[in-house]
Amino acid sequence: MRVVRLGVLLTAALLGNAACGRAAATDSESLRQAKALFFDREYEKARGAWQAILTGSRGADADVAAYWIARCSENLGEQQRAFKEYDAFLARRPTDVALAEEARTNRVGLAARLYKAGNKAYLGTLEEGLKDASRTVRYFAALQLGDLGPPVGLPAIPILKRIVSEEKDSDLVDRAKLKLLRLDPASLRESPAPGSTSAPQRQVTWLRVRVFEKGQSKAKVSVNVPVALAEMVFKSLPDEARAELRRKGYDADNFWEKLKRLGPTEIIDIEGDDGERVQIWLE
Repeated sequence: MRVVRLGVLLTAALLGNAACGRAAATDSESLRQAKALFFDREYEKARGAWQAILTGSRGADADVAAYWIARCSENLGEQQRAFKEYDAFLARRPTDVALAEEARTNRVGLAARLYKAGNKAYLGTLEEGLKDASRTVRYFAALQLGDLGPPVGLPAIPILKRIVSEEKDSDLVDRAKLKLLRLDPASLRESPAPGSTSAPQRQVTWLRVRVFEKGQSKAKVSVNVPVALAEMVFKSLPDEARAELRRKGYDADNFWEKLKRLGPTEIIDIEGDDGERVQIWLE
């Protein structure tokens, strides 16, 4: 009798282990299929697949599913739903630090788009992003706020100035400079060293542009425009163009006056995908 019972228990255990193995394989296949659907841009089907995984899983797999559900909604253009789903993912306190950082970054991007669409309540999310523990999220929030122009973008100025003064990525620095130029051109002035007495800055008179081919030190294209002429051209813009600039956050009436007060200041230095380089500065 004992032998029979032992045999039954052993058989049950083996069958149970085999079932667990099949379940694990099924779960792995489900994850693979859900990811494949997403990268095939079948976002609606992918979301359904990830929701099924979320319902039937716990722990790390459930966390991953919650993240990808939000990604699917974002790619479907369902911004408010995606924003809430990122919140739900972060509320799970996921252990994957990189995934959580990406979710917070995506959440900031959604908040910026929703704000521009007229949902002003999302401004708080952008301002919270400036205080995020992640430098990546802080920088992204500052750049997104900078796009909104003054006055709502002004809290981003300290972080944008830090990017300009501390970062080595030229593309990131150039983007920060453009945002500062939009928010407060005077913030691009170099701060004098403590205790130093700097001479008053002379007003700029020229806007200079140089275009260099890859690996060349001599400019292929040189453009020198008197600031007065550039200002005149700017002021001759049609009302529709000036209105569009205002909608994008630029002070269309005082833009050139602010630029001239900056003194000699490099505005932007850009390197293109093919190695060409464009430099623009005031002199």
